[in-house]
Order: sequence, then C-alpha cells, then structure tokens
Amino acid sequence: MSALSLHRILGLTRWNAVLLSRNRLAFAYAGVLPLLPLALLLTGERGTPTVGAGAIVTMLLVISLFPVYYNVLAQFVSRRDELVLKRMRTGEARDAELLLSIALPGAVSALVLSALAVPIAAAAGQPLPVNPLLYAALACAAVVMFTAFAYWTAAWTRNAEAAQLTSMPIILIASLGQLTSSIPDMPDRVRDVLSLTPGAAISDLVRVGWFGLDGTGAKETTLSFTESWGPAAGPLLVVAAWTALAVVLARRSMRWEPRT
Repeated sequence: MSALSLHRILGLTRWNAVLLSRNRLAFAYAGVLPLLPLALLLTGERGTPTVGAGAIVTMLLVISLFPVYYNVLAQFVSRRDELVLKRMRTGEARDAELLLSIALPGAVSALVLSALAVPIAAAAGQPLPVNPLLYAALACAAVVMFTAFAYWTAAWTRNAEAAQLTSMPIILIASLGQLTSSIPDMPDRVRDVLSLTPGAAISDLVRVGWFGLDGTGAKETTLSFTESWGPAAGPLLVVAAWTALAVVLARRSMRWEPRT
C-alpha cells in the first residue's frame, strides 16, 4: 500500500477550496459568519471576562459547526451522490487523501479565524489567553471532532438537501452546552448531564484557558497558566472522548456510494 501523497492532498485541497469559494453562501459561512459573534465584545460591559467568554465560546461553536461540520458534510454528500468520489477512488487517490482534501479548507479557515480572535478580542478590551496552549489545543480538537462527526452524519444523509435536517442533532448537542454557563441556577442533575456535551466542554475550556475563570459561576480571573491545567482536565477528557467516539463512528459507517 502506497503512502499518502502530500502533492495529491494539496492539489485536491486546492480544488475543493476553489469550489468552496465559488459558492457564496458556503464562503460566507466559512469566512464571515464565524466572526459575527465577536460583535458581542462591543456590547454590555466591555472588557469583562464573562462577556468575553460568551463571545469566544459562541465564535468557536459557529466555527466548528459551519466552516467545519456542515461544510464537510454537504461537500462529501454532494460529491458522493454525483459519483465523483467513486470515480476518483478508481484512480491514484487514496481514501484518506480524499477525506483530508475535503476537510482541509474548512479546517484551515477555522484555525485561522480562531487565531484572529485573539487580536480582535484584545482590541476590544479583552485580556490575552491565560493559557494559549490550552486554547490552541481546543481549537484543533474541535476541528478534528466535528470533521469526524460530519463524515459520520454523511453515512445516513441521502442527499445534500437532507443535510439540513440530519445535521440538527449534532448542532443541538453542541449548542445545548452553552446553557451550563448562561443559566447559573440550573438544577445540578441537568447541569451534570449537559456538562458531558461537546458544547459544555468547549465553554468550560474557554472560560478556564482564556479567561482563567474557576467554575461556571466565576466572574473574575483567578487562575494562572499553571493553575488552569487542573480545572481543564475534566473538559479535556470530555472533548477527547467525543473526538474518539466521532472518529470510530465515522470509520465504521463510511459510505462512498449513494444510498439506495
């Protein structure tokens, strides 16, 4: 079995990026929509950690769900139904190269926007990340997790139009997690369940890793770089578990031909 070809991956990625740029709606999802949540930094009490945490968490979720998750899902299903993937698999391109090339445009967009959020937030009066390594790890893990979820969802999505419906469970699971930090008086049992969702883990890691907030009700920075690793352990395990589950599900259910 031949090794992966970087040349083929980059060539296919460039082709997918060109196709993405020609779709104005998809291009807006990838480059414009994710930055809109940062407008929240200009509202309320500017410079406060709670306002900043809400804006950054929302931005990361939008980045994960649109340039990454929905874009990969729609592109893979469209090319599968048009038999493009089936034809390409009969040539030199390997399966992993096809999957990487579809995912890379959205992944690069997500990581660039995640990095741009740092100077944009600083310009709006927010502090720099307390633990930049934790924030960078979160951005990368979110890309991998939602890419895998996209390929898993594609297995039971009949066509590109149906993706608007089949994507809703993942979008809902990711979005519900924000409630853990936005509703302080939530019952403990409900909070414990929601804390195990990807969205809650992302919210907790942003609050700890960027703003040094210790606990869902914290409003002031109390954690340093070293101290932030302890509270981040639980959310990191949740993200790792969901990422592993998504990868396993995607590998077991991958379909390269249209559903009959």
